[in-house]
Amino acid sequence: MSITVLDGKRFAEMIIQGANHLAVNAKYVDALNVFPVPDGDTGTNMNLSMSSGAKEAKQNVQEHIGKVGAALAKGLLMGARGNSGVILSQLFRGFSKAIEQKEFINGTDFAHAFEVGVESAYKAVMKPVEGTILTVAKDAAKKAVQAASKHDDIIYIMDETLQEAKQSLKRTPELLPVLKEVGVVDSGGQGLVFIYEGFLAELKGEKLPDVPEVMPTMDELVSTEHHRSVQGHMNTEDIVYGYCTEFMVRLDKNKPFSEENFRQELSEYGDSLLVISDDDVVKIHIHSEQPGNVLNYGQSYGSLIKMKIENMREQHSTIVGETHAVLQSSSPQSLGEKQKYGIVTVSQGSGIAELFRSIGANEVIEGGQTMNPSTEEIVKAISSVNAETVIILPNNKNIIMAAEQAAEVSNEHVMVIPSKTVPQGMAALLAFNPSADAADIKKHMTDALVNVKTGQITFAVRDTTIDGLAIEKDDYMGILDGKIIVKDKDKARTASELLAQMIDEDSEIVTIFKGEDASEEDVAGIVSLLEETYRDVEIEVQNGNQPLYPFIFSVE
Repeated sequence: MSITVLDGKRFAEMIIQGANHLAVNAKYVDALNVFPVPDGDTGTNMNLSMSSGAKEAKQNVQEHIGKVGAALAKGLLMGARGNSGVILSQLFRGFSKAIEQKEFINGTDFAHAFEVGVESAYKAVMKPVEGTILTVAKDAAKKAVQAASKHDDIIYIMDETLQEAKQSLKRTPELLPVLKEVGVVDSGGQGLVFIYEGFLAELKGEKLPDVPEVMPTMDELVSTEHHRSVQGHMNTEDIVYGYCTEFMVRLDKNKPFSEENFRQELSEYGDSLLVISDDDVVKIHIHSEQPGNVLNYGQSYGSLIKMKIENMREQHSTIVGETHAVLQSSSPQSLGEKQKYGIVTVSQGSGIAELFRSIGANEVIEGGQTMNPSTEEIVKAISSVNAETVIILPNNKNIIMAAEQAAEVSNEHVMVIPSKTVPQGMAALLAFNPSADAADIKKHMTDALVNVKTGQITFAVRDTTIDGLAIEKDDYMGILDGKIIVKDKDKARTASELLAQMIDEDSEIVTIFKGEDASEEDVAGIVSLLEETYRDVEIEVQNGNQPLYPFIFSVE
């Protein structure tokens, strides 16, 4: 049996079986996180993202494969959750872009689409890290192109693509030291392998089991650390170029346009470059020292629309107390009236959500470690704020990419402050000054992120060794700014050791966020310890009511 031509109906069935196979094994992927925390969510995020794409494709089944691909891309874009989901959406955004004008495709087209998908995904990540889903997709796409040069059978090409994806997955520990130390491979890559297995099975006319794969032994684990390295190296507070320049170009149909060439040329003018285009318009964001030259270059491709330039070096004086007073005293906006600024934040736990509202958040999206909000949910929150400029505080490293993607597709002016924890989000919100301009607000809120340390207490779901620390199942772990630094069988001792490494002579305030699994006696014990050991430190206790993390500590 061979297939040399693929139409939209068959492609839709591939999508559906790929999504189903991932869904069946989502918990398998969730359980394979590098960190032995109880809320690993790579599988959940990829499953919900792919399911959204499959649903849209299923509702648009037709012979024209390009239109089915466009439906898949749309569904994935709006349903993308977490870093893994956003990267997956970009892989198939590029894939679908490569076939959008075709009624059907041959083997060469099929392989080329995988290649274009990889290019799109790499562009979406500011600092791509090898040894993740990106590497698995790249290696598999390269193999697809090689296979297509030998045979026109799409089944053969998909088979070769899948086999290389599996081999690439096995090689990921050689590229990411943390994977090698723990003795595992990348979970995002495993999720992609599940999707590709579904694709191949459909092409062969086979049905995959509707029960999950057997859970692996420690030596067989397939996982990643939520791609924390992908975003972990961003230093958004460092302003090298002084003018934040945003504009759109309505493309002249008589002038050839290449998004790749356009992006490459513009990169010479600055950094923080974002280029998004469709058939009619290209949207540009760049930080540059020469905004006039940037606009001139853009104008060479068509007419300029929606231009905005902000001087990011303008200084202003911000008094946090005044900001807080303004936030507390501001009256609600009347229906239909756009306020100047609006704030969307992500929170897990009813107490933390209420605290965010009390200090100025307009919309609080329920989500966080155990359930990352989708791009669509963030876009809806942006719209509901009804503001000229909307500020997003993701408060989780695995939500930042979805927030940035929501900002791109939203019709509003949106700024994402890359807060990775709840304490960071609160520090940034308290640094918000509604009387300042957008550039100053972004700078001061981003600067505030580095002034707070975040500690978390949770429990291990399995035995592992990470960063030289041997951890046993059910141990309590102390996590400081994303790194596990202490573990103990006793919750109180774990908290004590964690706080000892967080508090120094410059520390002034310790805030304790009490979770669902913490008792009043637990809290009293920690407060007593702090009062006896750190007499100059002010202590605050908030009922966060967050799940899975008995305590979150903020030290300023």
